[in-house]
Amino acid sequence: MRSSVSAPLLLLCSLMAAQPSSADSFTCLVNDPVYPDETYPTVILSTSAGDITLELDRRKAPVTVNNFLSYVQSGRYDGTQFHRVVADFVVQGGGYLADGTEIRTLPAVINESGNGLTNQQRSVAMARLDDPHSASSQFYFNLSDNDSLDPNRRSWGYTVFGTVIDGWDVVQAIGTVQTGFSEQQGSGDVPEQPVILRKATLKPL
Repeated sequence: MRSSVSAPLLLLCSLMAAQPSSADSFTCLVNDPVYPDETYPTVILSTSAGDITLELDRRKAPVTVNNFLSYVQSGRYDGTQFHRVVADFVVQGGGYLADGTEIRTLPAVINESGNGLTNQQRSVAMARLDDPHSASSQFYFNLSDNDSLDPNRRSWGYTVFGTVIDGWDVVQAIGTVQTGFSEQQGSGDVPEQPVILRKATLKPL
């Protein structure tokens, strides 16, 4: 399932898993921590355009980071594509395989926006549906300072959980690819030549 609206008002992601019905469901991943000794985990995204290195902030976004690491550990991000690129705005991935089919997702997680991390250039954050607590697998890189995606009196905003510490030139290059409409995904802003996240791995200490 894919919906779209005009950027930069809202980032949307697909949600295949049933939505949680209680706060306990939202936080279940935290009770089963992934790589628990890593307070600031470093994740390398090996893509067809080059490597991107992320530093995640478990102190400020514990649920979101644990969720992201669950996808890394299980290999569910491997072979996915960056399916949404909006120049000077965002590069989004984590939802579709190279052939355009949706990945199998984990339950949605609670929105941790307002944690002091903002949607500034180089940050990585979670995409979601209209429901503020619907983020599952999809994430995005901020190509610019996107203040409109931060929480405010009228919006929950989007959870920032890390930053690009190496390979920013790779992210910028992805942000300039030619895009068009994809009938399979029912959306525009899809790269005409797929950019693939070949493998996501945790960098050892």
